[in-house]
Amino acid sequence: MNLNQLANTGVWHFTEAMTATESGEFAARVESLGYSALWVPDAIGRDPFVNCATLLNATTDLIVATGIANIWVRHPNAMVQGALSLAELSGNRFLLGIGVSHQPSVQGIQGIPFEKPLSTMATYLENMAAAGWRGPETEMPPVVVAALGPKMLELARTASAGAHPYWTTPEHTAMASEALGPDALLCVEQKVCLTTDPAIGRAKGAEQLAIYSRLPNYRNSWKRMGFTEEQIASNDPAFVDAVFAWGDVDALQSRVDAHYSAGATHVCIQPVHPTAERGTIDWDVLEALAPS
Repeated sequence: MNLNQLANTGVWHFTEAMTATESGEFAARVESLGYSALWVPDAIGRDPFVNCATLLNATTDLIVATGIANIWVRHPNAMVQGALSLAELSGNRFLLGIGVSHQPSVQGIQGIPFEKPLSTMATYLENMAAAGWRGPETEMPPVVVAALGPKMLELARTASAGAHPYWTTPEHTAMASEALGPDALLCVEQKVCLTTDPAIGRAKGAEQLAIYSRLPNYRNSWKRMGFTEEQIASNDPAFVDAVFAWGDVDALQSRVDAHYSAGATHVCIQPVHPTAERGTIDWDVLEALAPS
């Protein structure tokens, strides 16, 4: 994989509501705008590896990445087999992001015991490194770990290619960059909403936060950043504005640039439509922030 390509901004977006044909068309248009990568999640929609194969087949140069593939539902061997299969399929355009997800979804929804996520991830990475492969000779894709706190960032530094933080700030990026060191990938997600109306911008931020603010991993991360429980629970404007970027094109680009200045090697923007329902693609903001 040409990791230098990641110096350009990428896109992070749910494709769950799209048909396979629509998701391929979406990826092709993202690529045509000059974005370097397209990140897709692993939730309760289509299998992320099957989804990534669709996106890779619809493009020629775009890197496709999982943000993130859930380790609790895949044996390490299966994770490696899926990653190598996609790398071989695409000419090494696949990047594997993995993570421990969240207790409410892993244990609450899927019924899988959620215990000792840090040590579980450490063992998982060891087992991935020892996994066998009998397919065509293929380069293992870079592996980045969903890491927010110091301990998971340290594990990402020592046992993977880097980290993929989500719902963070440029200040967190600076901390993560220092923890990871100069040789690691630091692929940061940033939500962006193209509106200059504070009421709309903060309402959209609160709408996005509604799901995530119930998850302990994010709440603990935000508290480490200095926000209080009250600020998080009430969607205090200072908190929303820090983690959710809204404004005109210059303001949004400044937030992206702030992550790069803080040490991010790659920023993937997640477009949030200012007026349509959740999940609607906002091509206006993607075209305005396009690298090309």
